[in-house]
Amino acid sequence: MPLHTDRAIIVTGAAGSIGYATAEVLAEQGAKLMLVDIAGEKLEFAAARLRAAGAIVQAFRADCASPDDVQAYVDATVKAFGRIDGFFNNAGVEGAIAPLHEYKLEEFDRILSVNLRGVFLGQAAVTRVMVAQGGGAIVNTASIGSERGLAGGGAYNAAKHGVVGLTRTGASEVGMKGVRINCVEPGVIETPLLNDVLEQMFDGDVAKGQKIVGNIASQERLGQPREVATVVSFLLSDEAGYVNGVAWPIDGGALATIRH
Repeated sequence: MPLHTDRAIIVTGAAGSIGYATAEVLAEQGAKLMLVDIAGEKLEFAAARLRAAGAIVQAFRADCASPDDVQAYVDATVKAFGRIDGFFNNAGVEGAIAPLHEYKLEEFDRILSVNLRGVFLGQAAVTRVMVAQGGGAIVNTASIGSERGLAGGGAYNAAKHGVVGLTRTGASEVGMKGVRINCVEPGVIETPLLNDVLEQMFDGDVAKGQKIVGNIASQERLGQPREVATVVSFLLSDEAGYVNGVAWPIDGGALATIRH
């Protein structure tokens, strides 16, 4: 039987590469989906593609850093499906590349607003529903930058360290109430967001950047969005019923080795 038959799952950042790939895997596994993103046209396109493949999908445009918007997409999911069984708390932005001592305050605040505040708001709102209904599973998106310094990416790095803290704290608070909270730590995954960063770092030579950053993994390649999606699907499923408070690297071995 598919892992997520008739289970209601929210995916934020669903118009992006990792969010969409995860929604696709969850749909293949039988889930009913609420897709959330601030990019309305891309979101509707993603939802339409999944519906065309036979999935049960609704779409909700929201700013994941807005408390009102977060509560609205949570309420809409409960209204549509009656409950929330899973939540991929994934929305995020990369941000500018600059040394911390030169980082613009407004940019620092923007990155933390989405990547940390947004994760907190989503986790808190969905946890309240799951505690009331007696169970559920949440997966937050952290990063290998949660475990290491990341020169030039101080705001992103700080936020992703914070995501691990939110994950572990939440897991310790509601595990006994049937709610599991884990996070994934993607490495260098081939997405438009990564390419935008590489364009900044390598003077527009994205191909050169991909080759160099791919080599931080012992597998010496970039990861693909679906390779993140399948891990998220597992963590949201009952097959991971005794996995709680974990930060799971999906990085081709980058954190396990000292390379380049």
